[in-house]
Amino acid sequence: MNVIRKFLAALVFFAFAVYSFSIEVDKAELESTRNSNIIFINYEGPHARIETREDIRGIGYALGRVIKAGALRAGNTNRYFAVHSVSSNKALLDADIFGLGIDVGVDHIRNLRLILQGYLEGAYDYSAADAALLAQFITIYNAVYRGNWNYFTTRYAPNVVAELTKEKAGLSIRFDEWPGKALIIIPLATGQAGSLSAVDTSKITEKPVIEQLKKDENLGLDARKDMVDLKEREAQEAKQTAQVQKEAIAQEEAKLAAEKAALEAEKARLAEEKAQAAKAEAAQTGSSATGAAAEGQAATGSTAQGSAAQAGTEKTATSQEITAKEEAIKAQEQAIAQKEQALEAQKQDAAAAEERAQQKEAEAKAERAEIAKDQQQVIKAQEAAKTEPEGILGISLLQNTNALGRLVLVNPANGSVLKQSTLNTINSRAMVIVADKIIAIAGQAQGTGAVRLVQIDSKSLEMLKQGDVDIGSSSLLWLQDNDLYALSNTAGKLYLARFDPNLQLQSKSAVEVHPFASVLFYGETLLTQRLDGSPLVLNSKDLTEKKGQ
Repeated sequence: MNVIRKFLAALVFFAFAVYSFSIEVDKAELESTRNSNIIFINYEGPHARIETREDIRGIGYALGRVIKAGALRAGNTNRYFAVHSVSSNKALLDADIFGLGIDVGVDHIRNLRLILQGYLEGAYDYSAADAALLAQFITIYNAVYRGNWNYFTTRYAPNVVAELTKEKAGLSIRFDEWPGKALIIIPLATGQAGSLSAVDTSKITEKPVIEQLKKDENLGLDARKDMVDLKEREAQEAKQTAQVQKEAIAQEEAKLAAEKAALEAEKARLAEEKAQAAKAEAAQTGSSATGAAAEGQAATGSTAQGSAAQAGTEKTATSQEITAKEEAIKAQEQAIAQKEQALEAQKQDAAAAEERAQQKEAEAKAERAEIAKDQQQVIKAQEAAKTEPEGILGISLLQNTNALGRLVLVNPANGSVLKQSTLNTINSRAMVIVADKIIAIAGQAQGTGAVRLVQIDSKSLEMLKQGDVDIGSSSLLWLQDNDLYALSNTAGKLYLARFDPNLQLQSKSAVEVHPFASVLFYGETLLTQRLDGSPLVLNSKDLTEKKGQ
């Protein structure tokens, strides 16, 4: 008996657990994203071709203008494309989908955000600052929910979901998984160009997104403050919109009341005319009967027939007029009904604007309070950082398959990393310091990337400039006085090249050299190796071959 009770209790618990799970989907999804850390892995290194910011932004802007003009699709599915997906189902979200085709060359989150910024400027007339802010949140939002198919299918309208696939929805954190594998969802609120609420800022600032921002060094305070400012402006805009709509509604209601009153007066006049017509018809019927009797008694039939014909003509004309007036009244009633429907839609829009204003104000207030607490935490961390010792320069290798890595400043007391470079393709075996500048070989020859000489700031660890000459991936870097030597790559053939500290090419050998050539200096002479591995003696300045007499 106890066993049965335990079994029944287990069944009840299981049923309750299932029910609890069904109403706690949001909580479960929040937990599923809380522990993951969204750090975008970009290609950090020299590029074979450098596009301007305006060129990159223009990719998205051009697509946005097509969507703004009324198209539902824009672009090429093999490259960059956009889908504008809206429906009458207001219970679920509309969205724009920005896709990355198989042939896209974007390899850094900074540039992807710049493309999205251009799209939002073009499609919805956002300012550059607001569009850039939204693009930042949109990319994090899509990375947070990447792979969470249940989230997309339960939040977005069926027509939006129909444009997605489970394996492509959202944005991978790896740049090499973007081409042909990314469908970036942009949730829409009003979806109207010129509206600060065209994009749904409430969705892209959900708790898992903010949690990711808070993992930044300064807890993402700058972006979060800017988003609060945007939401406050959204609230103000929504209030103004609601006020204008309510004033227009009041004017329209007054007009409709006047139209209805005029219509009722017209109906009353028509009723009176119909009553008079009925009386006239009754009188005419009596007159016709009297005329018929007189015709049987006297020879005046022709006169009576003429009178009856005339009376009949007057009756037909009156009936036509009444019918025409009845039809006109029906048309007026239909027009008023349509205006009332439109008025009801305007009332719903005004109510939605008021609700949006209240929602944005509440969100902004709560987020400002959270930001204030986090600011104190950042201040404490900054005070603690002031006591840290000056770091020593080193490099952190990222993979065990090559020599590429990041520059780091390390605490000499305990080895902890104080700062690291964003540049993550530095050849750890090809790095020298010249006049407080770090010169290194960096990059990968794949996609839009290139292997080049780079100049790096020794304090910020950020790249200051890149060279114009392709460098062999196996090359080392040699420093002699203020001259830099490396193996240049021309159409797959390697030559020894000399550069100045500004990375400008000074001279290049005419003789092809070995991929793993070394360089030894002897005054104005250097020794390296030919392609076949045999010794090669060159002039150290112009790199011409020294041959025996």
